[in-house]
Amino acid sequence: MMHAHPHHEHGWPHSVLSVCRVMVCAIFVFAFVIQPDRIPSASMEKTLLVGDFLLVNKQKFAPPGHWGWLLPYRAAKRGDIVIFHQPMDEGTLLVKRVEAVGKDTVRLRAGELVLNGIPQWEAYAMYTPSARNRFRDDFPNLQNADPDADARWWIELRRMMHDGSVQVPDGDVFVMGDNRNNSRDSRYWGFLPQKNIVGEPLLIHLSVREDQRGTLWQRIRHAARWRRTLTVVR
Repeated sequence: MMHAHPHHEHGWPHSVLSVCRVMVCAIFVFAFVIQPDRIPSASMEKTLLVGDFLLVNKQKFAPPGHWGWLLPYRAAKRGDIVIFHQPMDEGTLLVKRVEAVGKDTVRLRAGELVLNGIPQWEAYAMYTPSARNRFRDDFPNLQNADPDADARWWIELRRMMHDGSVQVPDGDVFVMGDNRNNSRDSRYWGFLPQKNIVGEPLLIHLSVREDQRGTLWQRIRHAARWRRTLTVVR
């Protein structure tokens, strides 16, 4: 008895079609879901280090649109690490942690965050009291100006401050770097609109010490932080 064999496609047209499918999927993922990025400053130490290369989820905080049934969109919440367009310079991307959301009240006392009147214990925050700065560490402090603070924000703080705190408007968040001594964040330029958020760091796929010389490959060989490779960002 003769048995029918399933038809198999062979030849270069099938191979080209397979490659095109892979490329389309890759373009979709990198254009709409994942974006590679690199940490250029120490403002998020020790959570993120200078020279960490990240994969970023660009859709988590995006407006749901037609893909709401497929991807888990949501607004940024306290504790989220977010990558965003700086409100004063939308060509600049920054990474910080959300410390407060709409209607929360915020203040700092000697570098300690007080949220809605309750002091917060934050294991990830790095703060050195020996380098005390009254504007930065006792925010909002209107007696001690800081040359790095935006002038318009300084004026707005006078209007917004109530009982030593400021309230985050609906639709905005208050962000700070984990390295509280070395971060230009909402203390210096104000609240961050949710619409400015680009995404959330997912994974450290490579980490290279920035004080090394030579080509990228030489730096990878001699300066890579292998223990941080494929580390989930938290």
